[in-house]
Amino acid sequence: MQKKLRVGVLGAGLIAQLEHIPNILKLSGLYQLVGIADASATVREFFKDRNLPVFESHQKLLSQAEPEVVFVCSPDCYHADMVIDALNAGCHVFTEKPICYSLEDVARIKQARDANGKIVQVGYMKRFDPSYQLLHDMLPDDGAKLRMVSVEVCDPDSWPFREHQGELVFANDISPAMRDDFKARQNAQIAQALNGQPDENSYRGFAGAFCSSLVHDINVVHGLLQKMNVDTEWIEGASFFANGDGGQASVRLNTQTALWQMMHLTVPQVAEYHERITLYFDDAVYHLEFPSPYLNHFPARLTVWKSDGMHSQKTEHRANYKEAFVEELKYLWETIVNHSQPLNTLEDAERDTRLLVAMGRAALTNETRAI
Repeated sequence: MQKKLRVGVLGAGLIAQLEHIPNILKLSGLYQLVGIADASATVREFFKDRNLPVFESHQKLLSQAEPEVVFVCSPDCYHADMVIDALNAGCHVFTEKPICYSLEDVARIKQARDANGKIVQVGYMKRFDPSYQLLHDMLPDDGAKLRMVSVEVCDPDSWPFREHQGELVFANDISPAMRDDFKARQNAQIAQALNGQPDENSYRGFAGAFCSSLVHDINVVHGLLQKMNVDTEWIEGASFFANGDGGQASVRLNTQTALWQMMHLTVPQVAEYHERITLYFDDAVYHLEFPSPYLNHFPARLTVWKSDGMHSQKTEHRANYKEAFVEELKYLWETIVNHSQPLNTLEDAERDTRLLVAMGRAALTNETRAI
């Protein structure tokens, strides 16, 4: 009989409700859910009514439920401390992105991971998307012909994509003291990361457009660049816009002066989502388009354009209908139980965080010039 891992979930917000908790229960041959910790009594009651064990704090879950692996799905500014507490309690950790805001917190997590000899996997589910994996395998090992990478994300947030997903619960009973603690933590961590005191729009842009959204695309592109032995060199420019609902950056790559441009914008009143990553080569264009992460069974679309002289060829690829959120949990089990090579490691997250911090600092110091 294969081993079942005892799982605790820290934080039961939207992504935990729509993806992680249902997927853990679905993978009942691999995991046993032994506890859900959330600060909201309303959320705890919701899961208690569904016969799932609940705890008031992550400390109580760690000490009483005896988990072997912990899923950290709390607000971003609590990730680092909860990951470290779980590692020190002897647990392997799956943590939602971003793993944290600053390189200093990455270093703290790395120290705890190494001291305890445990696995940390970051929730970059797009690395498990079949279309991403297909594109990764298509790309050359040498990126000498790469000319540009373009990332564009237009996001209304979750509201158009959750109504059909069944009953959800929202933490509407968080105390003012807890809300103040959240804001103080987030502000302090972002100020440390950016080595300065951003204004409100810059706080929002760094936490949202950069660290909540573009972090996924940065991780995807880093994986593709690594396949082609292409590295980032410096930040050409970055800024936050649309009152902090948007963020953009341009990054120089080390192959034929190639450029990587990225942009995220929240468009709150348009029920349409698109997330597009396009790689332009001398002789080919690869276009990967993801659906909203809150939608299941909507495969990402991979389109490839090539030409034979005047003969232009457009090919659309669909690998299969596997769900990236499910596949990452299967692989986590393989890594812990069968000692498979870890994926979406702390080192991957460290590279992503380093670029995000550099982009954020560039956005704060950009000089504007009159036209």
